[in-house]
Amino acid sequence: MDIFRLFIISLMPVLKMVFYVFYPALIGCGLADTMTLEGLADLWFLPVNVLITCVIGSILGWILVIVTKPPRHLWGLVISCTSAANLGNMLLIILPALCEEKNNPFGGVASTCSANGKAYASLSLAIQIIYIWSVLYFLLRMYANNEVKETNSNNSIIVAANGCTRDVLHDPVGLPQIHNDGNQKVSTTVKFKQLFMKIMRSENLRKIFAPATIAAIVGFLIGIATPIRKTFIGDNAPLRVIYSATELIGNAGIPSITLIVGANLLKGLSGSGVGPSVIIGILIIRNIFLPISGIGVIKAAKHLSLVDEDSFYLFTLLIQYAIPPAMNIGTISQMLGSGESEFSMIMLWNYIVAILTLTFWIVFYMWLVI
Repeated sequence: MDIFRLFIISLMPVLKMVFYVFYPALIGCGLADTMTLEGLADLWFLPVNVLITCVIGSILGWILVIVTKPPRHLWGLVISCTSAANLGNMLLIILPALCEEKNNPFGGVASTCSANGKAYASLSLAIQIIYIWSVLYFLLRMYANNEVKETNSNNSIIVAANGCTRDVLHDPVGLPQIHNDGNQKVSTTVKFKQLFMKIMRSENLRKIFAPATIAAIVGFLIGIATPIRKTFIGDNAPLRVIYSATELIGNAGIPSITLIVGANLLKGLSGSGVGPSVIIGILIIRNIFLPISGIGVIKAAKHLSLVDEDSFYLFTLLIQYAIPPAMNIGTISQMLGSGESEFSMIMLWNYIVAILTLTFWIVFYMWLVI
């Protein structure tokens, strides 16, 4: 087990490179290259479908934690594992691989199919990343704080000074305060300025705008703005070298993420404090309930003419419901220092079971849409 621990520790620099460099480059280039204003209008239901999967998974996760009653600091982890899927490298591997098969089940030219698959995967990944770092991060942090909260944290610390008392929790030392004694009025402009500066310095805001989120925004802007797109993308683009270099860096993202997935699965062998009932519940939700609910959602969307009849597009929408949990949940757990071994155990069993279930759902979904 010492060798395993050293192996995982050796991957920490790779984790940082993935978070700050490889993943943002992969997402930004994927969106910039494949996403246009017309394409975004045609694919509007795809990001909506990603959010629907997250909502359904979150509801089922809430039910699971109420029924199984795991330790409270793991509630956020359980809900996150049922709501967010690994739409990054899984779709980027599965969709192009199906297109490049000799007998392409979806028809058409393999290069066009692969380009469409890359666009679907990049857009799905961008929406998922924003959801994870804007919603699940706060959920995980909220419940992780319960693990380290001291028993007297709800009591105010009263400090006596010069014959008077001060409530440190409500008037922290060192924080500039604005006092209004009735003779001095604070202008509305000053209040808004202070509020704006407080928001800009907020740690929460910095976490929402993670590198991957910023890369998704930049990729969208480059893709939909034709003049900027022609500057970076194309054989005759003047700044093509910048895009090519960034794309080359982003190509290291998938093998690096796969390596980190393997390390997390390896860590799961050491065991954790999560109960079997929780693991079984997550497996049932991710491999049975969500894929079945996806069929109902896409059937309803097709009946209401919200999606096109393109079989490859329909397959992509369906397969989003059958993907195992997202790796970024583990990244957040490591950052918060809570639930790392539990997440590794959950990932281990999910990816073992996914060998069978994901294969089944891929075949079934292809039969359903073709």
